[in-house]
Amino acid sequence: RRAAAPAIPPDESLAQRLLPRAAVRLLVAFLAAALAALPAPHTFARTIVVVGANQSYNWAGYVQGALEKNATFHSIAADWIVPTVTQRRAGEAEYSSTWIGIGGGCVDASCAVGDATLIQAGIEHDVDAAGNASYSAWWETIPAPAVRIDGFVVRPGDRVHVDIAEDPLVPELWTIAVRDLDSGSSFALTLPYPSTYATAEWILETPVVIDDAGNVSVGPMPDVANVRFDYATTNGANAALVDSEEMQLVDFDLSLIALPSRPDKTADGFNDCSFQKNCPPPGGPLR
Repeated sequence: RRAAAPAIPPDESLAQRLLPRAAVRLLVAFLAAALAALPAPHTFARTIVVVGANQSYNWAGYVQGALEKNATFHSIAADWIVPTVTQRRAGEAEYSSTWIGIGGGCVDASCAVGDATLIQAGIEHDVDAAGNASYSAWWETIPAPAVRIDGFVVRPGDRVHVDIAEDPLVPELWTIAVRDLDSGSSFALTLPYPSTYATAEWILETPVVIDDAGNVSVGPMPDVANVRFDYATTNGANAALVDSEEMQLVDFDLSLIALPSRPDKTADGFNDCSFQKNCPPPGGPLR
């Protein structure tokens, strides 16, 4: 179900009067059409493909829902270390990404209720068929395709910070900010998007892939070094992650591809591990 958005105060600002919800939705439709007309990106993320309460075919990490938390989500942030990726199978092109977002996840703890909206940003880390790794930053507002951030320098081992926040005065107007704290690259964009505010997530993903012929597939995932997420927040406060919010990524035969650790001692961080049976929790704060 759609979570209720915050009420507009009686003394709404001029910006609110100039950008009512109907106009926001028209702008979003225009933006989606304009982005769809651009050359298709090689990969893009998607909403969760659920297997069970704590398993999916495309996400590994932590997912919070409005029904579980008894709250809606109007901002999300986190830092993480960009993982090194290496080819798992010779001659195979492989794809993965780490990101945070609002929407697209499980609204309730049993994952029986999903969400079709998703605003997100993060880092893509792929390996081509020759074994060469590449890293790039991107953002996406589903159903529009992902947009790569040109000129953004990001390398394995870098610490990145991503923040996605709704304007407190203008409902459905969002700012996406991505920073690489080591290379110094930064990016910010403000745009309209009609979110349900229903889920928040911190994710390692095998994204959807579109080849030159237009064929669509999921993954496969390379070997991804453990991803360290930390300083996770929602609505400006500690995310307060709990074990029941974990999401494991499994293959179609239900074999494990990636899984998160338990939350750290401050409940705002965790590790994401690929192709391991166990994922140890972080031993201390992010560097």
